[in-house]
Amino acid sequence: MLDGRRVLLVVSGGIAAYKSAILVRRLRRSGARVDVVMTASAEKMVGVTTFQALSGRPVLTDLWTEPLAHVELGRAADLAIVAPATANIMAKMANGIADDMATSTLLAVACPVMVCPAMNLRMWDHPATRHNVEALVARGVHVVGPEDGELAEGEEGPGRMSEPDSIFLAAARVLRQGSPLAGRKVVVTAGPTLAPVDPVRFLGNRSSGRMGLAMASAAWLRGADVVLIAGPMALEPPHGPRVVRVETSIEMAEALDRELEGASVLVMAAAVSDFLVPSPSEKKIKRGDQDVLEVRFEAGPDLLVSTREQREKGGVFTLGFALETEDPIGNARKKLEDKGLDLVAVNEAGRPDRGVDALTNQVTLLDAQGVVEELPLMSKVDVAERLLEYLEKRVS
Repeated sequence: MLDGRRVLLVVSGGIAAYKSAILVRRLRRSGARVDVVMTASAEKMVGVTTFQALSGRPVLTDLWTEPLAHVELGRAADLAIVAPATANIMAKMANGIADDMATSTLLAVACPVMVCPAMNLRMWDHPATRHNVEALVARGVHVVGPEDGELAEGEEGPGRMSEPDSIFLAAARVLRQGSPLAGRKVVVTAGPTLAPVDPVRFLGNRSSGRMGLAMASAAWLRGADVVLIAGPMALEPPHGPRVVRVETSIEMAEALDRELEGASVLVMAAAVSDFLVPSPSEKKIKRGDQDVLEVRFEAGPDLLVSTREQREKGGVFTLGFALETEDPIGNARKKLEDKGLDLVAVNEAGRPDRGVDALTNQVTLLDAQGVVEELPLMSKVDVAERLLEYLEKRVS
């Protein structure tokens, strides 16, 4: 994801410095070159040798050992990350103070800068800290965190540094700026919907939501303002998108009606129940003496049909998914025409290596002109990347 990118990591003296070691490994695994600069206080938390081993690069701590190194690092970096960012180093950054290797390097960078605050909750809430953060944001500095949770001194509240994976994804989003989707609102539906039969039973399907979550994450990493409308699923939503939780197809329809306002792209990856129980029982249905239970179902809302007028009026580019058991291309083409889609990704059901609840997928893309591309079997994350590449071309 970050092949060839150069990341400058400034580690200041917070107890969360150990998380920064994990961040170095995450960045390097994605192909980035990482240069680490540590403050004197940071060296008391984590040793220089740790960061040298993980980065494969010399770690700089002293401004006087290599007097021009801070200028060279600042000029070469594609992104500077301060993690952990203590109240002290943010105060220095906000006021242009450069009294050591770390702050001198930060003053010399010409690339985007990201700070990941970590401190006691009262230090974070102090007016001076808030003023400094506001000053940094006004200059275009990206702020990730802090999170709520247990702090080092045993208190709980805002002040925890964000987890390395969250920081990594935020960094990747900054480094991948320039996408035609950047700044556009993208709505993604994911997961199943449920049709209640009684308070404990429902009609559902095997959708894990993986494909929709991958699409939402890939769009967010391209700088889009992503709204993820998520049905009930065991998987955690990705970092970044705003999540709207729903359970039924009716709730998903209501969420779409709200969220399509101002949207540029809609990705319909949810496996929406086609049928619902018109009058679910208010009490649990007991077996009793009956051997057969008859339940009446009726067609639920067709979300692509019900949103068609709104989508066409708003110029919303729409990608739909089709899971078919027979004649996948023919059925996908019919879905594209009947429901006003711009693009449809179709795959076959009943295959263990693709479709619902699988880690991989194999889809064929169609638009109004016919088959666009048949993608090979790959992970759902890679499928999402390929689909977003195509969406970028169409949206631009």
